[in-house]
Amino acid sequence: MISGLVNRNQKLKLAGSLFFFALILFAGAPAQATNALGDPVNRSSNAKGAGVAGLKAVEAETKAGDITVGSTTQVVVKFRNESAQEVRVGAVSLYPSSTVSTEVALNECGGGKEAIPAGAECAIVVSVKGLKIGNWRVEVLLRHDGKSKIVTAALLGTIAAGDDKTDVLLSDVEMIPNEIDFGSLNSSRPLVKSVIMRNITSEPIKVGRVNIEAAPQSGYSLSTDCGDLAAGQACMATVTWSPVTAGKSDGVLVVEHSGATRVSSVSLKGDYQPKAVTKANIFPDAVPGAGVLVSSQEEINFDKVTNEASMTVSLVNVGDQEMQLKDLSLGSSDKGLTIANTGCHRNTVLQPIEACALTLNWSPVRVGEIIEDVRIYHDGARGVLVIPVRGSSDIAVNKDTKAVVVSNVNEPQQYIQPVEKRQALEGFVISSHSKKKAIINGPGGSRVVSQGANIVLGGIEWKVNIVENAVEFLNGNDRVRLLFDRSLSSASRTMSAVSPTSTNSTGTASTTQTTTTTAGTAAQ
Repeated sequence: MISGLVNRNQKLKLAGSLFFFALILFAGAPAQATNALGDPVNRSSNAKGAGVAGLKAVEAETKAGDITVGSTTQVVVKFRNESAQEVRVGAVSLYPSSTVSTEVALNECGGGKEAIPAGAECAIVVSVKGLKIGNWRVEVLLRHDGKSKIVTAALLGTIAAGDDKTDVLLSDVEMIPNEIDFGSLNSSRPLVKSVIMRNITSEPIKVGRVNIEAAPQSGYSLSTDCGDLAAGQACMATVTWSPVTAGKSDGVLVVEHSGATRVSSVSLKGDYQPKAVTKANIFPDAVPGAGVLVSSQEEINFDKVTNEASMTVSLVNVGDQEMQLKDLSLGSSDKGLTIANTGCHRNTVLQPIEACALTLNWSPVRVGEIIEDVRIYHDGARGVLVIPVRGSSDIAVNKDTKAVVVSNVNEPQQYIQPVEKRQALEGFVISSHSKKKAIINGPGGSRVVSQGANIVLGGIEWKVNIVENAVEFLNGNDRVRLLFDRSLSSASRTMSAVSPTSTNSTGTASTTQTTTTTAGTAAQ
């Protein structure tokens, strides 16, 4: 019995020891390990490694080495997701130094579209362009939905000079080209060239005053409408060169803007060596978009005419546009030349390669040579064509027996060239004059006319009206007046008789006096 009690006490002591040991284990264990009602989300997060920053740069600083001024390099920046969760990347911002311009060339981190799995890496490619010699640095700021929300990385390097240049500055506004050479100009037409102005920074730039600094004789002028330029945006300006004086000309196109450098420039140069001036050709050169009038002959020549004569030339439009003849006329109207009513006339329209016939009639009113021109005005190149008319005649043609058509009512008026009746009296002069009668000398010889009488001269019937120092010839509403030749007056005869002259001169004067006296007697 005593032994039974001993065994029972030993069992109680063993049970108490075990309970005490269990309490010690329970107190030392973590609460969540024994909390059966704990938050399963928290347990899951802790199990996956919650509390890590998430996205980190593989290299805090990326060294890109040397970049030549004006050149562009691509730098790769890597990021790693070091958390146990997916991370989505948001906006990427670049903060460059003033010696470079930058932009994101490629974003493989998704930009919020695709998540980066846990432990994965992504890359962002940054385009860096050197603007000025010196060190450069670019801070890359990337936003994401991890615990830290942002992550940064740095790019750094050096801008070096190219082609052994030690003082090089590339403006924020790039000028393309950086020099305009108009070359050598020997014609009178101006030259036009363009300049592109491009914002090569990542920030907007406002273009201010744009002007050309050059001497007035250089002949440079500018046209542009450039204003605000967004990042990468460009605009254009045109430079026209119309030099005033011969020789070399230089200038500078200056562009003021709101960028860090504040100014951009382009050099201008050219050399004007004009050709020697030569006489104008009778026919102009063909030009696009205009009619060009030429003639089948460069000169109309009536050689040794003994009677009435006519010559015809072709006027051809060799341009690529239609043209209209405005007017056809002669330099003078007292040489017996007339333009025929048929063929080419005022308001004639010539299509390209179309021609018309121009006919000139000549009835010599006196013996000798003529120097005349026919003028054709039109709306084509140069606007006028002048054809020389030359000729010589041995006799004067009498028009008294010729029928003259003054007008033709059966044809449209636009095809009728008005006949000037005074042309019928070309070559006639008054050799003697009195109150009631006068003597007229012309191609047909001398004729006596009387006041109020009718007479046919030049193929037209006239009514004679003798006035002081002249004779008027009336036909319908037309009036043609011939002035008395004062060299045959009595005063001229008296001065010729009393002036000291040689034997030959005296004989000539006497002959003239005798002839005039006879003519005067007949007129009376």
